[in-house]
Amino acid sequence: MRLDKFLKVSRLIKRRTVAKDVSEQGRVLVNGRESKPSSAVKVGDEITVQFGQKLVTVRVERLAETTRKDEAATMYTLVKEEPIAKDSGFDWN
Repeated sequence: MRLDKFLKVSRLIKRRTVAKDVSEQGRVLVNGRESKPSSAVKVGDEITVQFGQKLVTVRVERLAETTRKDEAATMYTLVKEEPIAKDSGFDWN
C-alpha cells in the first residue's frame, strides 16, 4: 500500500493530499528513511511523522483499502510520541 494512502486510511492524517504534501516535505520516515508518498508500506514497518514540534512513531499492524473510523486505530500501534526539543539539533531538512 502507498504511504500516503496508509496515512489517510489509518487516519493518522485526515486527507490524502495532506499526507502527500507532508511526505514530499520530508517529514515522514519509513524505517528511518525519508520516504516519498508513493513508497510501499508493509506490515511491520515503522513510520515516523513530524507533526509541528512533535514526532509520532507507529508500527504498521495491518493494511486495509478502507476502514471505518472506529477501526482505523487498529491499523497501527503507537511506538512513541516525543516533543522535538529546540536545542536538540534535530533537523528534518
